[in-house]
Amino acid sequence: MEKPTRSVQWLATGESFPPLVNAWGHQDPAPGLLAAGASLDVPTLVQAYALGIFPWFSLGQPVLWWSPDPRMVLQTRSFRLHRSLRKSLIHFLSNPKCEIRFDCAFEQVIGACASTLRDGKPGTWIVPDMVRAYTAMHRAGHAHSVETWVAGQLVGGLYCVNLGRMVFGESMFAHHTDASKMALAALVAFCRAQCISMIDCQQNTRHLASLGAAEISRSEFVFHLGQNVEKTAPSWQFQPLYWSEILTDRMATLP
Repeated sequence: MEKPTRSVQWLATGESFPPLVNAWGHQDPAPGLLAAGASLDVPTLVQAYALGIFPWFSLGQPVLWWSPDPRMVLQTRSFRLHRSLRKSLIHFLSNPKCEIRFDCAFEQVIGACASTLRDGKPGTWIVPDMVRAYTAMHRAGHAHSVETWVAGQLVGGLYCVNLGRMVFGESMFAHHTDASKMALAALVAFCRAQCISMIDCQQNTRHLASLGAAEISRSEFVFHLGQNVEKTAPSWQFQPLYWSEILTDRMATLP
């Protein structure tokens, strides 16, 4: 006899999230699923991220809230600057037409992430409601874009959430080779300079693992949040001197 599927708690707007231990486990159809419903307003999103919860759903679904165990994270000191990327980065930095910008084109970045093909399909989880929600988070100072520009054109980037001294990576895109990796390298350099030791990656992917990300337990992740989300957030401005944080780190350079 098949084991019956556990129900998911439905949240009314403004209702508190259930304990993380209520999230579905590996024996359930959707490991990490915690709740459904509620609203994507800024206070709810801030509360969710501070607790280790994030929204992820597709068109036609209600808002779904997740807290997987284990959790994929990038310890900023574990970032791997492969030799090919290092070569591309040095070439990028030597070209005066190339630059990294923060928060100059957030809506363009999230729009490009939403339309990027992943496994032959568009990034449909960045549905219009999500675009509106994270644009509101950006205007409230909680979401940021890291942008790769060449000759005045936006060619790649990523967007993320920041609470205190914690960064939560969301999505990235590239229209030029390595353009999204340049943005991630810039984010890592910035985080190191600002004493931010961890970037949340949410889901385990081969691409993130190749750059140094690894899984930790949810309890370890939540403990780290508790130690960092209430700290003062950094000023989101990128300085070229931050590149030394990774370019001078021999341990980060790999074949």
